[in-house]
Amino acid sequence: MPQSWLRLSVRASAADLDAVSNFLIERGSAGVVVKRNSIEAYFPCSPATASLKRAVRRYLRDIGRLGGHGGELGAQWRVVAEENWHDSWRRFIKAQKVGRSFWVTPPWLPPPQNDRREVITIEPGMAFGTGTHATTRGCLEFLEEAAGFLRGKDFAALDVGTGSGILAIALAKLGVGTIWAIDNDPVALKVARDNLSFNGVEKNVHLSGAALHRIRKSFSLVVANLTAETILGLADALAQKVKPQGFLILSGILHGQARGVTGHFGAGGFVLLQRKREKEWVTLLLKRK
Repeated sequence: MPQSWLRLSVRASAADLDAVSNFLIERGSAGVVVKRNSIEAYFPCSPATASLKRAVRRYLRDIGRLGGHGGELGAQWRVVAEENWHDSWRRFIKAQKVGRSFWVTPPWLPPPQNDRREVITIEPGMAFGTGTHATTRGCLEFLEEAAGFLRGKDFAALDVGTGSGILAIALAKLGVGTIWAIDNDPVALKVARDNLSFNGVEKNVHLSGAALHRIRKSFSLVVANLTAETILGLADALAQKVKPQGFLILSGILHGQARGVTGHFGAGGFVLLQRKREKEWVTLLLKRK
């Protein structure tokens, strides 16, 4: 009998998109599409559907209250037939040029031909970081910049909160010989491991669930695509991992939070080299004095 699927559509602000999409992935969504102010997520119909809906309703109510929306975020459920569900969300995912160096593409699309860009293949929907989000693109573009400054040197890099592994893959494609990638989410680690293998760079990357403060090495390049709150909570540990004259890339920062993050690291011995803003999101490229 054909499998039926549930499509959940959620209206959410930019500040809530990442948290909501991560929650839906953790609840078993087989595909998540993040749009400008909304999310679509797909779940297989099962005996646990009623429990899933209750859990989602509670979570959206709590997020709505915490975000000052005055109540539950708007959500709609709809049954989608088996033969349509893949196309329903996959049609939103396209191969994308990012920066000067990369194509980011899903596995069901052939890599672009006759192009010198490096191809990064990522399976969307199971962990954050598919190249479509403004924060991921900002990090990829600044990885190019930092790698350019370090060209000709044998250096190591650290990806904090690797998610899908896309930034670690990009570092390998840029020629970085030693890469550490860490995440505290077991789902993200599995997805990252699969993506590293699919892209043929698993031997270049030391993937780990280790906490940041337990890593004793320091690096010429550190990237952290998290949230402003998490970045500030890890600020001392992040700073300690960057070598003198090394580079630090920070993203997942809303525009209104960027000044506070920049000021904190500026007081800690970092100079802001560049700042990118796309929609509500800001990415920072800093250098340690």
